[in-house]
Amino acid sequence: MASNKPRDPNLNAPLNDASANAAANVEAVMKKFDRESNTRIWTGVPKLIVGSVLVMFSLFCLYVTLFANFKEQVRLSSFLGLVILMGFLTFPVKKGYLKENHMPWYDIVLMLLGAGAFFYFTFNASSILAMRPKVLLQPKYTVIAVVGILVLAELCRRSVGLPVLCVAVFFLAYTFLISKQSLALAARELFFNTTGVLGTPINACSKFIVVFTIFGAFLERTGVSEFFINLANSITGRFAGGPAKVAVISSALCGMVSGSSVGNTVTTGSVTIPMMKETGYKPEFAGAVEAAASTGGQIMPPIMGAAAFLMSEILQIPYSNIIVRAILPAVLYFLGIFIAVHLEAKKLGLKGIDKSMLPRMRSLVKQTYMLLPLIILIYLVSTNARTMQFSAAIAIIVTIIVGIINNVVDYFSKCKQGNEKASAGEAAKAAVGMKGGFGVKSIFDSLESGGRSCITVAVACGMAGIITGCLTITGLASQMINGIVSLTQSPALAGVPGLALLLGLLLTMLCCIVLGMGIPTTATYCIMAATCAPILTKMGVPVLAAHFFVFYYGIVADITPPVALAAYAGAAIAKGRPMQTGVTATRLAIGAFIIPFVFAASPALLFIDTVWYEVILIAITATLGMFGVAAGLSGYLMTNMNVLERILLIGGGLALIIPGTLTDFIGLGVIALGVLMQFLRKKKMA
Repeated sequence: MASNKPRDPNLNAPLNDASANAAANVEAVMKKFDRESNTRIWTGVPKLIVGSVLVMFSLFCLYVTLFANFKEQVRLSSFLGLVILMGFLTFPVKKGYLKENHMPWYDIVLMLLGAGAFFYFTFNASSILAMRPKVLLQPKYTVIAVVGILVLAELCRRSVGLPVLCVAVFFLAYTFLISKQSLALAARELFFNTTGVLGTPINACSKFIVVFTIFGAFLERTGVSEFFINLANSITGRFAGGPAKVAVISSALCGMVSGSSVGNTVTTGSVTIPMMKETGYKPEFAGAVEAAASTGGQIMPPIMGAAAFLMSEILQIPYSNIIVRAILPAVLYFLGIFIAVHLEAKKLGLKGIDKSMLPRMRSLVKQTYMLLPLIILIYLVSTNARTMQFSAAIAIIVTIIVGIINNVVDYFSKCKQGNEKASAGEAAKAAVGMKGGFGVKSIFDSLESGGRSCITVAVACGMAGIITGCLTITGLASQMINGIVSLTQSPALAGVPGLALLLGLLLTMLCCIVLGMGIPTTATYCIMAATCAPILTKMGVPVLAAHFFVFYYGIVADITPPVALAAYAGAAIAKGRPMQTGVTATRLAIGAFIIPFVFAASPALLFIDTVWYEVILIAITATLGMFGVAAGLSGYLMTNMNVLERILLIGGGLALIIPGTLTDFIGLGVIALGVLMQFLRKKKMA
């Protein structure tokens, strides 16, 4: 029972200092590895003004997405014009810009010029669309288009980083220098048509991603991340190497909503990585576990970092269809990481967290109402009861209600702990946030944070539109597809069945990893869908499998050295060696490198062209296969493995993951042999 005596506030000083230091460390890591965190410093009245502008931007986006019936060009050009205004108010010219309440004159000029170019299109859309295409080749329109694109590119450099900008510059250079397109023609196609900046990526961003980004900001304010961590602690914390298993589960749950591998690594890693180190894991392993799990959150249904909604829009496939196909590969990915951390704990002789220090499942069950926004969102979208964006808006309202409920629950819990008498009036004050918790300020902060997060996604999608526009203008996409297909169909490869497809998949994998380095999830997928997925479909891979393939490899770029931003962020928190952390994260995430090859060659893993009993068999054999691969790479099962045992388990696991009766029998036999060898050797050692 809690004591009624007031505590000396000085007793909490060490704890408060530790919390402050941890928060400062997290902020420093985010600023180093997450471009989005390097923002201007506004204080006092200017901070309130900029925050209010971001709030109005979020409200405008919600209104336009849900209710307005503007022309597509009006909606998209006005959206990008506002993004440029918000972007220059938020992001300084370079990292480490510490001058408070200051915006240089050249930033103001760039902001007005860039926004003015897009707003000119907004207010003159009807007349511009009525013009003949040749009229738009006049110098006036060329200048407007060039100014708008250049300012957008500069904002991309500030908010997203150089990788996506370098890719865009490469394709623009090809357009002008190799393809010999005129500046006027390229400007018209990239700016005034829906094949460029105002193409599919920014259309999907303004319709879907912006609403889900705001929803994620609201969800974060309710404390759902803390609930996920507590739930994972309660389920797995007491077992061997418990904190690492907590990291896997909590990062999978948090990452599917966050949409940022680096952000999720830092947010949940600030809690889980110190716990893993205290348990006995090496710093590099602790950082790698968090990075691999956080990156995998992007492939975890039902949200998939908003990629599921993008894929649904691009392929015109129902959202429910997408998430059902994504379930088994995602489970296999996290199963591989989970098995690896368990075997590492056994090898090191690590224990779990003391049961008395873990949250009680009984108390967490009472908090399951916090999952209502996600449950309602998934139900509305999967049943097609409402559009995706309207479903997200309803989920935001439910999130606010959940925040109010949480306030009341916390109030009564505090009264019970302090043996205080609860009153209806005080409970009402708690509900609206007058006693802390989720209140009006939280709603303001959520809209502000959501608006700020929309900037980077929108800018990245705008640059992705430029890349796809260049591919359309020059016909480079067709040339790339025909080139790779011709290479794989050469006479030298014709005599070996499946070798041509394997080579095509390898080349596409390398393209995806290189193009995905340092680029946000949504922009990565947009670029891959335009450049790499058509290559696979031309080679006979089903469309959905091709898009899943490029999406997976675009995501794992975040943990693949040399540009493994999520792994380096995990290493910074763990105070480990960055490159070693990246290599370990790649090993732990081996499922993400193997599984796409399997479902590209045999789409049954995505439940394509199969029946229910085959699905059950595939799930069982693939699970056993992931166990074999994870154990073989860990080098430990019952005792340390020799080279032959590792080869048997990895080879047998791969055979089991590949759907097919023959491969299943071979895989089972090989894994059984490897396990038997381990058992006999351990018995002999004993």
